[in-house]
Amino acid sequence: MKEEKENLILKLTFEFSIKIIEYCERLDAVRKFALSNQLFKAGTAIGANASEAQNAESNADFIHKFKMAAKEMNETDYWLKLCRFSDLLPDPGDLPEHLESIKKVINKIISTSKGR
Repeated sequence: MKEEKENLILKLTFEFSIKIIEYCERLDAVRKFALSNQLFKAGTAIGANASEAQNAESNADFIHKFKMAAKEMNETDYWLKLCRFSDLLPDPGDLPEHLESIKKVINKIISTSKGR
């Protein structure tokens, strides 16, 4: 996807969404459907909100959409922590580290945009 290659946050969140989809398949394989559904929704919504922000109507709208992405990041972080620390769930591997990278970029985008 050309657009994601030119925009760091879109690239990071798209790649993260693919990894979330794959991990949720692993959760489904062990019949953890409720958790998989929650993680799927929150984890892919980060990129959806970042993508939507690209067509924001104003700077305030842009910030709002990235704050929504930040909320989804926090929820995703919670679900991944449950997965990481539960012996009953597959290990999420490097998903938390990828999420941390996304957090840094989104927090920087929000703080920079507030300064405008």
